[in-house]
Amino acid sequence: MTSLRTTCAIAGGGPAGMMAGHLLARAGIDVVVLEKHADFLRDFRGDTVHPSTLEVMDELGLIERFLARPHQKVRRLAGKFGDTELIFADFSSLPVRHRYIAMMPQWELLDFLAEEGRRFAGFGLRMRAEVTDLVEADGRVRGLHARTPEGPLEIAADLVIGADGRHSRVRECAGLEVESIGAPMDVLWFRVSRKDSDPDDTTGRFDAGRISIMINRGDYWQCAFVIPKGSVDEVHARGLAAFREAVAKLAPFLGDRLGEIASFDDVKLLTVAVDRLTNWTRPGLLCIGDCAHAMSPVGGIGINLAVQDAVAAANILAAPLRAGRASEADLQKVEARRLFPTRMTQRLQVFIQNRVIAPTLKSTTQLQVPLAVRLLTQVPLLRRLPARLIGLGIRPEHVETKAA
Repeated sequence: MTSLRTTCAIAGGGPAGMMAGHLLARAGIDVVVLEKHADFLRDFRGDTVHPSTLEVMDELGLIERFLARPHQKVRRLAGKFGDTELIFADFSSLPVRHRYIAMMPQWELLDFLAEEGRRFAGFGLRMRAEVTDLVEADGRVRGLHARTPEGPLEIAADLVIGADGRHSRVRECAGLEVESIGAPMDVLWFRVSRKDSDPDDTTGRFDAGRISIMINRGDYWQCAFVIPKGSVDEVHARGLAAFREAVAKLAPFLGDRLGEIASFDDVKLLTVAVDRLTNWTRPGLLCIGDCAHAMSPVGGIGINLAVQDAVAAANILAAPLRAGRASEADLQKVEARRLFPTRMTQRLQVFIQNRVIAPTLKSTTQLQVPLAVRLLTQVPLLRRLPARLIGLGIRPEHVETKAA
């Protein structure tokens, strides 16, 4: 078994883990991030980098290098509800420098954070290192066990941060209780090529019994087809032709290209979950991101909540970690800071799930446009509220740590 010592060991190389690792290393703290995969190349992960995260990149002095990576800018969210066309959110009024969502493959974001992190002497990233257990002694988490191609690895650490997603091994090993809030839908993701004659907007389409989201990725559409929770077997049983037909009804201009979906192997299932831990901490352990709270895909804000958690964690914990005295009270300050925006965001997501998504999926007749949607079409000023909630979120975080 290989053993090593660090100040902070982070389980999970997703947005929360990589941003936390970057910020802590920037503050002069030794960090090791463990990522179980060999690279970041996973398809159909969240690819939305919202204005709140772009602000963080700007505050770090990284925005120009970051935006040199491939991306598309989404300045508004448009859609069609039944026969009613509308703009759901317009980011042009946000009080920030970057008033758009950057649609960037998540592997680009993670690779960028890894590249920038390596500029700091204390930053370590171990790929193909799968966390298997916690190291515990005297009632405190004191490190991690991991499986690597070279054999078992044990890392001793003053602090462990669990950032290994909604199926977290860390929170399972820690015995932390998960409160399931629920979701009425799952999502099928797939790609279809894009033509210059296609619409430009990233758009959503709501019709009786069907919902789709189409994200403009330049030369292709990243498509989400929303289905009732647990109904993927029924979709498969109806067959590929029926699935293509259902997609074509929501996006007729794609009809000549849906043969690109050659089989259901080209259609990936996202099982939607909304949950959060009842307690994000144990002595020596803090959970952040999806490990602490799985978000609904409503608003595409999961990445940005994870980044906000990481910024808050670094702001609060950098000084105690440098002094070698990060206490449970310090960890609880992070949870207290992030719990309110998490709860409020999940409540808003659940409200939309229950009042808009679930009734739409259950509908078999002409869709009735909800009052809130009608108001957005009639009073453009109201579009600022969803733009702020989606673009900046509740209690956006700002970088307070100084570079060492």
